[in-house]
Amino acid sequence: KRSTLNAYEEEMADAAFWNDQEHARDIVQQVKVLKGWVEPTESLTSRIASARELDELLAMEPDAGMNADLDAEVERIVAELDAFELKSLLRGKDDFRDAQVEISAGAGGTEAQDWASMLLRLYTRWAERKGFEIEMLDLSEGEEAGIKGAVMEIKGQFAYGFLRPESGVHRLVRISPFDSQARRHTSFASVFVYPVVNEEINIEIREEDLRIDVYRASGAGGQHVNKTSSAVRITHLPTGIVVASQSERSQFKNKATCMKQLKNKLYQREIEKQAAVKAAMDANKMDVSFGSQIRSYVFQPYTMVNDHRTELKVTDVHKVMDGAIDPFIEAFLKQGASGAAA
Repeated sequence: KRSTLNAYEEEMADAAFWNDQEHARDIVQQVKVLKGWVEPTESLTSRIASARELDELLAMEPDAGMNADLDAEVERIVAELDAFELKSLLRGKDDFRDAQVEISAGAGGTEAQDWASMLLRLYTRWAERKGFEIEMLDLSEGEEAGIKGAVMEIKGQFAYGFLRPESGVHRLVRISPFDSQARRHTSFASVFVYPVVNEEINIEIREEDLRIDVYRASGAGGQHVNKTSSAVRITHLPTGIVVASQSERSQFKNKATCMKQLKNKLYQREIEKQAAVKAAMDANKMDVSFGSQIRSYVFQPYTMVNDHRTELKVTDVHKVMDGAIDPFIEAFLKQGASGAAA
């Protein structure tokens, strides 16, 4: 990777580098990805060497203060190595990309819609902790509480790779705050994660294949709500894919957002077509439907988050709901890596 990076940087220094814009953008993206591997490796290697030198020095000349500093540095190095090991599992073609996350409430009315809003907060908190940028593309509010659905873009290196394991059906078990008899309810919501594709990737979308509907935006209220038909819904007729946006006051901007969502979904559809033969042979492939949840979140009569694919269980459900899903992501990625190795 260092050798390839050096070669790319030499190419970028050439005065004619930007003559071929498409090629140049591709190289710049590859340089960014390579630096994400090379620079942390070189930094950690250097820090480990320095720590070893200090350890040898302290063996000959003990110093309590310097020993405490060394212990703290070792802890930091171990934490960074763990994070780097997890990142090393992200080797998919699109893992380096930004992620588009789509959350939809299942059957169950207000209870399911509240669960969908809880998942929206979960992924928002996770992204904030990672330092990722969040852009809400579409949000459909529930009649009484929660949301019917939401689409957001999470921008950050390897955002898609990290969130890819979250695609599937998520199951909630709790005593419903909307049930006057305080009965226990089971609710479902689906999460789908797509890679955000670059503009230069050629996904052909023909105007004659689109049905475009405009309607008045809905929401909690405000000066511009329900006064103009600014919201846009686009149906891609050949595939039946439907996308919508009402986050902007401008119909033009909402249409542009819809086209971006559609392009992402069509790209993902093509990737899935290419992988169809391999997926059919994979005995562990799971049908993403409301009968095959990937994870259960139990609030009563006990607290437990159980990932049914890896069998990882975490008892602190409230911590998980605050965005602490890295253990589940790590377990899934490691399981995939060990399966590939086998």
